[in-house]
Amino acid sequence: MQRMVTALLTLTLASGLSTGCAKQRVGAEKALAKVLISDEQENQLGLQVKQELETKEHIKYVQDPAVVDYVRSISAPILSQANKDRSGVKWKVNVIDDPKTVNAFATPGGFLYVYTGLLLAADTEAELAGVMAHEAGHVVGRHSARAMVNAYGLQAITQVALGQNPGTAAQIAAQLAGGGLQLAHGRSEETEADEYGAKYSSAAGFDPNGLITFFQKLQKEQGSTPGVLKWLSTHPTNEDRISHLRKIIAENGYKGNRNTPGGLTAIQARLPKQ
Repeated sequence: MQRMVTALLTLTLASGLSTGCAKQRVGAEKALAKVLISDEQENQLGLQVKQELETKEHIKYVQDPAVVDYVRSISAPILSQANKDRSGVKWKVNVIDDPKTVNAFATPGGFLYVYTGLLLAADTEAELAGVMAHEAGHVVGRHSARAMVNAYGLQAITQVALGQNPGTAAQIAAQLAGGGLQLAHGRSEETEADEYGAKYSSAAGFDPNGLITFFQKLQKEQGSTPGVLKWLSTHPTNEDRISHLRKIIAENGYKGNRNTPGGLTAIQARLPKQ
C-alpha cells in the first residue's frame, strides 16, 4: 500500500505540483489530496474537528428546531448542487449559538457550521445562501486537504492517509477547530470557493449576487462591528474579488429569483441578539 501511494505521489508531482503555473498547481494539489485522503478519511477528520469544537472550543449549538430546520432548508438545494461536483460528501449542517460572531465554515467530511451572528447579519436569503454555497465550495475543492499537504508535508499526510499517524490526525483536527488551517486558504482557494458559491446558489434558485452584497456589507461594517472580523480574517475581501465574482456571474449567465428576506426575518426574531 505504501509503495502504491508513493507511486501515485510521484505521478501527481510530475503533473504539475512543482511547476510555477498556479492553475497547474491547483489541479495537482486537488489530485494529490484525492489520492492521499479518501472521503471516509475526510469524514473521520471532520468528526475529530467536531469533537474538538465541542470539548475544547466549547461551542454551543442552537436548540430551537425552527432555526435549525430553516438553515438546513436553505442549505439543502445548495448542497444537492455541490454533490454533482463531489458526490462522496455526506453533508452535516449545524448552527452555532454565537450572535457576536459573523461567520460560517466547513471542515473535511462536509461538516458545515453557521453562526447565529451570520443569520443576524444577513439581509436576504440570497446572502445567507451565498455564504453557505461558498463554504460548500471549500469542501468540493478539497481545500482543507490541500492545506494539510502544504502545512504538514507529503510524508506526514501519507501516514495519516494510511492510518499510521493518529497523533498528526489529532493535531490537524485541533488546528482546523481553531481556524488555523482555514487561515491557510490562499487566494486561489478563495477565488475557487467564490466561483462555486455563485454557481451553487444560482442553481438552487438564489440570486448569486447575494454573496457580493454580503461582502460589500462586511467591508462597510468591519470598523464598527467587531463580529465581522472573524469572517474577514479568513476571507479577506477587496474590490478585485468582487469584480471577479461579477465577471463569473455575467459570463455564466447565473441568475436566481430568491433575493428577499423571505423566512429569514422570522428566524432573526427568534434569535438572542447578545
